[in-house]
Amino acid sequence: MNRFIIVFLSLLTFNAKSQPENTTPLLVKKTQDFTVDGKGSAKNWEETAFVELTKRKGDVNYTSRFKILYSEKGIYCLYVSDDKKITSTLREDFADIYNEDVVECFFWTDEKSPIYFEYELSPYNYELPILVPNYDGKFFGWRPWHYEGDKLTRRGATILKNETGIYGWVAEFFIPFALLNPLQNVPPTKGMKWRANFYRIDYDQGMSTWTWQPIRKNFHDYKKFGYIVFE
Repeated sequence: MNRFIIVFLSLLTFNAKSQPENTTPLLVKKTQDFTVDGKGSAKNWEETAFVELTKRKGDVNYTSRFKILYSEKGIYCLYVSDDKKITSTLREDFADIYNEDVVECFFWTDEKSPIYFEYELSPYNYELPILVPNYDGKFFGWRPWHYEGDKLTRRGATILKNETGIYGWVAEFFIPFALLNPLQNVPPTKGMKWRANFYRIDYDQGMSTWTWQPIRKNFHDYKKFGYIVFE
């Protein structure tokens, strides 16, 4: 039976020093809907450029970057990340996949309310989509109810290998606007702004983190989110 499940999210602490903020809004181009294959093979991705994530913590010298598009029905994201070792043992959706290798995005659609949507995807294509109420740093994740039909995400992940071994992984997903109800300002219209942030966590040598916009304490520092603007 479907029911709401409260998922407590662990607080990840980060070093806030030397984290320059990019205040330029990210323009999100509109596209036609397309098939998600976990490899970023769709021609639609050629319509927009990659955005680099900045490493905030950790000893590994990996790069991570992402793309974002939107359609009449939802938002598409594509992440490409360097990696030499995949740390991913959890094999179920809605697990605590943030404790292993993962990419994440957060969308705060209405600044009048401290409630936003969080999405995570692991290298083995397991997901965590939740709605997060955040009041003065006290936050919990609420699992979607009747997660089926037009509310379901489409997603895929591919571990990249060659003759010398693993060299990275790709995550690609589609978040339908139907899943974002009851958030306000959904679906977005041309010129609309949302607050957002984009992340990666890796565990090759302890925990390493990458973000689009810098944060002060943890990924749930929503007041430090940047702006995305829908073209």
